[in-house]
Amino acid sequence: MSKICFVLGATGMDGSYLCEQLLEKGYIVHGLIRRSSSFNTGRLEHIYQEPHVEDRKLILHYGDLLDFPSLNQLLLKIKPDEVYNLAAQSHVQVSFLNPTYTITVNTVGVINVLEAVKNLSTEKLVKYYQASSSEMFGNECSKKTGMQSESTPFHPRSPYGCSKLFGHYQTINYREAYGLFACCGILFNHTGSRRGETFVSRKITRAATRIKLGLQDKLYLGNLGAYRDWGYAPEFTQAMQLILQQPSPEEFVIATGDTHSIQEFCEKAFGLLELDYKDFVVKDKTYLRPAEVDYLYGDATKAKKKLGWIPKTSFDELVELMITSDLELAEKELLWRTSGKTK
Repeated sequence: MSKICFVLGATGMDGSYLCEQLLEKGYIVHGLIRRSSSFNTGRLEHIYQEPHVEDRKLILHYGDLLDFPSLNQLLLKIKPDEVYNLAAQSHVQVSFLNPTYTITVNTVGVINVLEAVKNLSTEKLVKYYQASSSEMFGNECSKKTGMQSESTPFHPRSPYGCSKLFGHYQTINYREAYGLFACCGILFNHTGSRRGETFVSRKITRAATRIKLGLQDKLYLGNLGAYRDWGYAPEFTQAMQLILQQPSPEEFVIATGDTHSIQEFCEKAFGLLELDYKDFVVKDKTYLRPAEVDYLYGDATKAKKKLGWIPKTSFDELVELMITSDLELAEKELLWRTSGKTK
C-alpha cells in the first residue's frame, strides 16, 4: 500500500521539488495551497503533463495555516503517514517590513500543524518534519571552525529568524511532551531555477540574463558582503525525506560546507554571460536590513554520517544551471516583446 504524505507549502520551490520526488517514490501526495485570485500552481503543472499521469497521485487542498479547524479536519480525513511543514512567510527582508504577519504565520501556524498532528497521532504513527532555518543562528558560529552545526547557539537577527526559532523549539517541545515523531531540518540557503524572483540568488540570475538581452539596465542590491552557504534545492528536499526515515526523530543541519558572498554570486553569474557585474549592479540602501547576518557556513557532518546525505552540486554548477534556465526565460520574454511590437 502506498504511503500518504501531506506537504504544506506545496506550491513553493521546496514544496514542488518535494512533491515531485515523493510521487516518484510511489507516495500519494496531498498538498496545502492558499486561495488566490490567480493560479499559483505553476511549479507543479509539469507533473500533470508527464506520461502515465493516471499513475500519479497529487491532490491539492485549499487551506491556511491559521485556520486550525479546517487543518485539523483535513489531517484526520487524509490520515498521512508523513507531514512536511514547509509553509511560512520566508522572506527575511519582508519580515522586517511586516513583522506581525511574519510572526503570526510562522508561530501560530506551526502550533496549529503540531496540534493537528498530535490529534491524528492518537490513531496512527505520524512523522512530522519542520523546516527550520540557518537564520536562527544569526552571527553565532564555532570559534574553532567558523561553522554552524546542531550544537551552535542560536541568536536570530530578524523577525523571520525569531519566528523560525519558535517553530523549531515547539517541534522539539511537542516531541518531548507528547512523544511525537517530530524532526527539524536546519536548512542553509538553497536555491534553483524555481526560486522566487525576490530572493537574492534568483534576483541576480534573472537580472543578469535580462541585462544581457537588453531587457533591463541595472540590478539594485543591498549588502554585497554577506556570505551564504548555497546549495541546490532538490538535493535539500531529498535530505528532508531522509530525516523522516530515521529510527528516531532528531535535528539535522543541511548545508554544503561551502560559503560565498553575494558579490561572488554576482561575479559568477554575470561572468558566465561575459559581463562585468560592476557595470550593472547598484548598491541601494533600500535593500539593507536593520540587522544583518554576515556569515553563514554550515557543518553538515551529522547529516553525512547518519543520513548518508552528501551535496553533489557545486556553487559554480548551481549558478550556471540557474543562468542557463533564466537565459531561456529571458529569450522567450524578448521574443514575446519583439513579436508584440511587430503587430
